[in-house]
Amino acid sequence: VFLTSQAMITVRKDDGLDIEDVVARWDESPDLAGHGVGFLLHGLLDHLVDGHFAAVQQLDDSAEELEGLLFAAGRREIEAVQRRVFALRKSLVQLRRVVLPMREVVNTLMRPGLHLINDPLAPYYQDVYDHVLRATEWTESLRDLVASVMETNLSVQANRMNLIMKKVTSWAAIIAVPTAITGYYGQNLPYPGFGRESGFVTSAAVIVLLSALLYLTFKRKDWL
Repeated sequence: VFLTSQAMITVRKDDGLDIEDVVARWDESPDLAGHGVGFLLHGLLDHLVDGHFAAVQQLDDSAEELEGLLFAAGRREIEAVQRRVFALRKSLVQLRRVVLPMREVVNTLMRPGLHLINDPLAPYYQDVYDHVLRATEWTESLRDLVASVMETNLSVQANRMNLIMKKVTSWAAIIAVPTAITGYYGQNLPYPGFGRESGFVTSAAVIVLLSALLYLTFKRKDWL
């Protein structure tokens, strides 16, 4: 934006700025048009700041959706959360690079030494400045929220890994019982029931009872 005492010139490299909406804002306030370039600049800044609010709102909605998916158990949901968290963080970084400097821009324009804003326009610029501060605070709080989502996601994954390890360990302990008993009875020394059907029945019964006992114990401790 280039300002002169009689004109405001905008240079845009693409169609990302909806200049028609800016013109509509100017047309909605014909009583302020007599204040010259300051009025034109206010309409442009007001449009940009409203766009910041819309972007922050969209990111906030995305963060709330991620919070609902944090405790999803499906593999696809887990992968989707990880991808969307990093994409959200990248978008938030880009937005902060736009929102934070706007505070200094508006604050500089409101300095009395520039003689750009007269007294009737001062409340309008102050309103824009207040909106910039709100957008900045919202962006900062959203950054903390995204960081919290990332930390919670890592904690949830770590807890899931601990549960899996407990289950694997429990099943390994249960499987170790029949392995130990059959290995013991497979030795080349006589044992009670050696060479008889009762020995097989006894060993099978011991395997079933000990395995069932371990299963119930682990189940009671919520390891399975």
